[in-house]
Amino acid sequence: MTVDLVKPRAVPYADAVRVFSSRARDDDGALRSLSPDRLSVQNISCNVVVGLNPCEREDRQLVHFDVDVSTTVAREPENAFDFRRLARDIRQEVESSEFVSLESLASLVARITLRHATQPDDVVTIRAAKPKALVFADAAEVEIVRTSHDYPAMTRIEDPAPGFGLDPPLDPSALGLLAQDGVSAPGSSSPQGQHFAAIALGSNLGDRFANIEAALQLLESPELISAFEEPEESKSLAVINTSFLYESAPMYVTDQPNFLNCACIIRTTVAPLKLLKVLKAIERTVGRVPSIRNGPRAVDLDVLFYDDAHIDTRPDSRRASLEDLEGHLVVPHPRMAEREFVLRPLFDMVPDFVHPAFRKPIHEMLSDVLKTAPVGSPAMIKVMPFPRYPRPPHHAPPVAHAPAIPHTQAYWKFPPTRSAAVPAGHNATSPRRRTRLMATLNVTPDSFSDGSDHTTLPAALDYAASSAAAGADIVDVGGYSTRPGAANVSPEEETRRVVPVIEAIRALPDDAAEDARAKGRRRAAAAAANANARDVLISVDTFRADVARSAVLAGANCINDVHAFTGPDCPPTAASARLASMKRVARELAVPVVLMHSRGDAGANKDYSAYGSVVRGVAQELGRKVEAIVRGPGGVRRWLVMVDPGIGFSKSVEGNLQLLRESASIVAADARTEDGAWNPLRGYPHLVGVSRKSFLGAILLQEDDEGPYQGRQTTPKERGWATAAAVACAVQQGAAVVRVHDVFELGDVVRVADAIWS
Repeated sequence: MTVDLVKPRAVPYADAVRVFSSRARDDDGALRSLSPDRLSVQNISCNVVVGLNPCEREDRQLVHFDVDVSTTVAREPENAFDFRRLARDIRQEVESSEFVSLESLASLVARITLRHATQPDDVVTIRAAKPKALVFADAAEVEIVRTSHDYPAMTRIEDPAPGFGLDPPLDPSALGLLAQDGVSAPGSSSPQGQHFAAIALGSNLGDRFANIEAALQLLESPELISAFEEPEESKSLAVINTSFLYESAPMYVTDQPNFLNCACIIRTTVAPLKLLKVLKAIERTVGRVPSIRNGPRAVDLDVLFYDDAHIDTRPDSRRASLEDLEGHLVVPHPRMAEREFVLRPLFDMVPDFVHPAFRKPIHEMLSDVLKTAPVGSPAMIKVMPFPRYPRPPHHAPPVAHAPAIPHTQAYWKFPPTRSAAVPAGHNATSPRRRTRLMATLNVTPDSFSDGSDHTTLPAALDYAASSAAAGADIVDVGGYSTRPGAANVSPEEETRRVVPVIEAIRALPDDAAEDARAKGRRRAAAAAANANARDVLISVDTFRADVARSAVLAGANCINDVHAFTGPDCPPTAASARLASMKRVARELAVPVVLMHSRGDAGANKDYSAYGSVVRGVAQELGRKVEAIVRGPGGVRRWLVMVDPGIGFSKSVEGNLQLLRESASIVAADARTEDGAWNPLRGYPHLVGVSRKSFLGAILLQEDDEGPYQGRQTTPKERGWATAAAVACAVQQGAAVVRVHDVFELGDVVRVADAIWS
């Protein structure tokens, strides 16, 4: 039986829709398809700017499309093909585009159709015709045949971020993933009329970090977008992914300051040329002024990709040279293949996205650039900025039109590590890696190691000052003990514990010179230590958004969350709400965050057999949370995230040891999961906290198999030497930060271990 059904005028702006279906009945009575079903929309009419000649770009012209979907999956009534929505999406997206070639325009229509077809083996045929293009012919026409395999960008650049599952994160096959903050879940179609673009950002003048953040916030500002759109049109733009942030030596013109470089993925309905106008307006708003070509600038924004389109708005006379692109848009960006500072940020977000012209994935293009780098060329350095809080009173903002953005107090550098897939650059030179020290200041009466030691303000200030003098890079202030069985603390009480300490550190006096003259060298040294402590970086150890906000506004520069924004429950009963509120605080305050792996109570939930190993389980569970925090509208900037494998939290003694000796693999840049996907934690700097923990005590309790040692019971404060061994291992594994109690002693361990392993 074959049915060929045509319904005229079924959708606006098209002549008809058509369904062609053929079936046979086998001997056993079962139905089978004789050929794939064909679903068609005939003669969709659009008015669009398309063409190479200048006259073709002065006005819109009529273009007709015939769309045909060949599918082997029968459509049931409850899953009927939505012809009307397909025709509407094609018309809206086509009429907002400005392609040069009819082939590129047909490719866009194929891409839109495949989003609606949804089956991976569906085949789409697009016929596009320009009936007014030729004098002596009815039309100029093209026909293309495409499948989803022709569009790596459909799964690579659209970047559908999974939300965090509310099910117990033990069996990955059972984990329910929720769409978070309006991001499409995997396999769903994109929002109506949406496009995806990659934008590069750079800055080397002024407060570079503030300039980058200001540009991103302006990019998401509806007020700015509407200034370039017709009032009746509803346009949107959202940043849905960001790269790490890098410091790089200037290219082409070398006599200028180092640049900061990063990239982002945006989802937008803004057409390419209008998007270019928006980016130029942002540059002017942040403070860019005319300069020499490739010279210094407050901020620079470039369109790298727009979907997988080929766009070139230059006249023929200017296409032979790349010297002057002012006022024109060329996509893909013509110089990206030679620029590590463009390819490396893209690799962070979309390593498998295939360049539409070179037909190479980004990770291969980056590897090619690094392999041919000149000997002695400086390596790109990953950086993490820390904003200055509290805000100085009556102090001008770093960017005039972005008063909410804080000044930068300091930034950390993380030299690149070698990778089998993407080498750091065998010819490149980079500074020696330095492991940083986080001092542990618990202002709680019941912490497992130092409960009640620093509950008074003088004791807390003395620890902060001595730690800063001993070389602490950051002091972590916590007001809620995470030891098993610890008492519940209200948010108000937690705030009351941590905020006065942070305020007191920031208010320490600086009178070293007067002390040196009047009171002798010892007091001068103490006053100098106070001055160091006053400016030391501070993190707040909390999983509560209100406590984090109060602490940062009081003077903290970082949020350290042992539950990675999802709270202490296991399974997390309110993960989505907690995650959203913590994301909001971190984004609003633009502070770095440390995201630790945990499963509720630190002494429970130690079974990782579903993953095969504790290392794999930590990478997958923490990776899902980090993806939900970084990706999607409102996501935390990738360069502000540090991860912590959570040694001592919900792991056995052997699990802790395995994590410690293999912690580098958790963030390995070239690691892929079993299904071929890239490691979601690749490239993140990682923090390791082993100081005085109970698994060290469990090791010391064991007697030697062959030897006189009988084992002994130890208190946390008696595990200093054991901590030293574990810290040395963390340094060997490339930890960016180690969290310790005894800064003076462990500082020596870190310096010697760095000298050995770096």
